[in-house]
Amino acid sequence: MARRNKILVPEARNGLDALKAKVVQAQNPENAKFEAAQEVGVPLNKGYNGQLTSQEAGKVGGRLGGSMVRELVKMAQENMAKNR
Repeated sequence: MARRNKILVPEARNGLDALKAKVVQAQNPENAKFEAAQEVGVPLNKGYNGQLTSQEAGKVGGRLGGSMVRELVKMAQENMAKNR
């Protein structure tokens, strides 16, 4: 069963989608996970992907989530440096 992360600030959805596309260098945020899957060699398809192992799903999620967190930390550090 797919887990949906609830965004605490719904207005941030567009910004998070744009960040997701940026970290994978995708043109479209909706295609970001497919491009990330292709980069790590996971056969992710549109629709049902029940054949994927937990390890394969984690590779895609880790690629996206980890990259997004790194980028957010970098942005925060830059913002803090500007405000000093």
